[in-house]
Amino acid sequence: MPIYLWQARTKKGEMKKGEMDVVDEATARAHLRRQGLRPDRIKKKPKDLFENIAFLQPKVKEKDVVIFARQFSTMIDAGLPLMQCLDILGSQEPNKTFAKIIMSVKDDIEGGSTLTDALKKHPRLFDELFVNLVDAGEVGGILDVILARLSAYMEKAMKLKSKVKGAMTYPASVLVISIGVVALLLIKVIPVFENMFTSMGGTLPAPTQFLINASEFTQHYILYIIGAVVVFVFAFRRYYRTDKGRLTVDTLILKAPVFGPLLRKVAVAKFTRTLSTMVSSGVPILEGLDIVSRTAGNRVVENALVETRKSISEGKTIAEPLSESGVFPPMVVQMIGVGEATGALDTMLSKIADFYDDEVDAAVDNMTALLEPFMMVFLGGIVGGMIICMYLPIFQMASVVG
Repeated sequence: MPIYLWQARTKKGEMKKGEMDVVDEATARAHLRRQGLRPDRIKKKPKDLFENIAFLQPKVKEKDVVIFARQFSTMIDAGLPLMQCLDILGSQEPNKTFAKIIMSVKDDIEGGSTLTDALKKHPRLFDELFVNLVDAGEVGGILDVILARLSAYMEKAMKLKSKVKGAMTYPASVLVISIGVVALLLIKVIPVFENMFTSMGGTLPAPTQFLINASEFTQHYILYIIGAVVVFVFAFRRYYRTDKGRLTVDTLILKAPVFGPLLRKVAVAKFTRTLSTMVSSGVPILEGLDIVSRTAGNRVVENALVETRKSISEGKTIAEPLSESGVFPPMVVQMIGVGEATGALDTMLSKIADFYDDEVDAAVDNMTALLEPFMMVFLGGIVGGMIICMYLPIFQMASVVG
């Protein structure tokens, strides 16, 4: 169906605009009037030459899905029919790729599918957690409540992810700058000093000679060095895709001195927040643990949750296998045990998640405060050490002349 660009006014006189996937202009006008809008201008959208080239289309961000869930929940809570909600959301969505997907979901529902089945066709945008919670909302008749919980969960998860990314960005950027500065000195600056020292003759100090040798090696084998780095990254990614490789790397990550405790807290916060959202939405605990384990993001945590699910199916409590895994802190296990015994597991999981969100905040602040001086000393030590090495012969000459 063709897409029409529309511009209309509300009853208060406010101007609104958007897109609509309809048969003709008359249908577009009828749709707008049903939404309480007065059509001002409607025209067919010109064809995009690149619309069938996927990588040239705008990507749908996690924030777009969060806003969609929040607005969808508000509209359903206000009593708007499902089809009208999707029509409004699709026509007013600024991201063209996401707008097409929303309209595709609307068309599938018009064709007889449920909202859950329509969302399943787009797994990159709507993961298992999203789809299963929507399914629970449809069955229980509380879709607006479920979507509100989903959007709140996704907002907190997105905030947690941004904190971790922010904590990793600083050391990574300093490391990249250090490598760039060292490479520039070795390839461009040190050869100038080397020519000067060669013309002077004499024996160079050991640190200076070592640096000159490193410079010559880098100049002659720079392409091989780059190739070795590329091969290493490719081999590491291939190894990480294997079950054994991922388990080994994820185990080492959790045991890392500085980042390990932080990532363990992130894993606990994510697990408790996700399971709390699913349990409070009426998803069975076994099904919830199955989905949570697949979205854990760490193979060690995933294996612990798989074993927990297996133990629960055999009649054990949640706290027992979690304690045996050794992955989760004793406090977390004890609080989950209390929540399970009192019948308030979802509330207790939510409290644990809130607590560990604060713990992640504190850990990120502490790690940043610790890393800032360390990275500055690291960068200054490398560059300063190289400069001192290059000036040692000049210092020696000055002492001889003196």
